[in-house]
Amino acid sequence: MDTLIRRAKKKDPEAFCQLMDLHMQSMYKIAIAYLKNEEDAADAIQDTILTCYEKLQSLKQNRYFKTWMTRILINKCKDILAQHKKVQPMETLPEASSHSVEYSHAEWNATLSFLDEKYRIVLLLYYMEGFSVRDIAEILELKEPTVKSRLQRGRKQLADLYHSQKEETV
Repeated sequence: MDTLIRRAKKKDPEAFCQLMDLHMQSMYKIAIAYLKNEEDAADAIQDTILTCYEKLQSLKQNRYFKTWMTRILINKCKDILAQHKKVQPMETLPEASSHSVEYSHAEWNATLSFLDEKYRIVLLLYYMEGFSVRDIAEILELKEPTVKSRLQRGRKQLADLYHSQKEETV
């Protein structure tokens, strides 16, 4: 990974493409969890890739590439959400997705969709992307105790949701 980043910093297009390919699935999961829309997620990812390409020289420590890239992606997602607040869509019906999604990811996303955004994104970064509490705190610009409490509350909300669904089926 470090070799790819060094090559990409030297403007090697093949190395940069390989680097982005390695992180594409991770970026997609984060963007779709944040935006809940295929087109917006694709826009956020595209903007993130462009920004990463333009600003890669500003990355001081290569080992923090994924954290740095994720921070950029989340900022792009927030920008898109802010734009949507300004614009009222004429159609409120969601488009059917043409992409097939693995059942487990679809089930996970559906479960997370019931949580508040602040818990959903922390759980996604922790469990699906494998970021540490420290990294999540840096990415989301929060204090570590805040991340820990959001993880704990998010887990509790998931457990409560699970138990309420289990009771409904009995």
